[in-house]
Amino acid sequence: MGGGLFGHPLLWVDLMAKERLQKILASAGVDSRRKCEDLILEGVVRVNRRVVDQLPAFADPDRDTITVNSKRIRTATKVYYLLNKPKGVICTNSDPQGRRKAIDYVPDTERVFCAGRLDADTTGLIIVTNDSVLANRLTHPRYGLAKRYVATVKGSIETSQIEKFRKGIWLAEGKTSGASLKVLKRGPRQSSVEIVLKQGLNRQVRRMLAAVGLDVKSLKRVRIGRITDRGVGAGRYRDLSPAEVAYLHKATGRGNAV
Repeated sequence: MGGGLFGHPLLWVDLMAKERLQKILASAGVDSRRKCEDLILEGVVRVNRRVVDQLPAFADPDRDTITVNSKRIRTATKVYYLLNKPKGVICTNSDPQGRRKAIDYVPDTERVFCAGRLDADTTGLIIVTNDSVLANRLTHPRYGLAKRYVATVKGSIETSQIEKFRKGIWLAEGKTSGASLKVLKRGPRQSSVEIVLKQGLNRQVRRMLAAVGLDVKSLKRVRIGRITDRGVGAGRYRDLSPAEVAYLHKATGRGNAV
């Protein structure tokens, strides 16, 4: 007899490492997501030889053997790009305003999306991939992968502002976790600072700086974990190396799986 999420422990242990089964099937070209849900409920889908006929159901496309009507599905090849996003470019897959998207800068052989977001006015590093599990882990605060930014702010910076920033700021979502702020250059008209965050709230850096009285003139993400923008100019991208992909998986708690 088949089972759903709670009928098969292998399908729900560490759900952060898994995807919804119907999404995996649709991404593999089996059918639309809705039709794939029907296939699951009909009992023709197996994960590691076990029938899955209830929803929700989850699986890991990289580690699990998934079949439909006894035929193993072929999942899309995983791709990983490091993009240096220019100003004015958005990190969504569609935009009613017709603005240019980050995904427009990378090859479109696979359906890709941004791992997290940078707002339109923020430039710098964003990972573009079709690996939704890794993307979720890169943006989930539970895994705390550090991201480094350089900001130019108006005016000088007071010691009290630095201390308040480092202790955490109360935002609508609650108090932010501690973040580091280092003054790179202090001047009467403008200053530059380096910020390291492990959270990823919406426009978090700008909102935290504004909360301590600092007006941002420009903001750039220059580092994700240990991956830097070296050699990647604005509007350019490169493939992440296998070693970098393995590092990101390991840094977000998924071992060396690729």
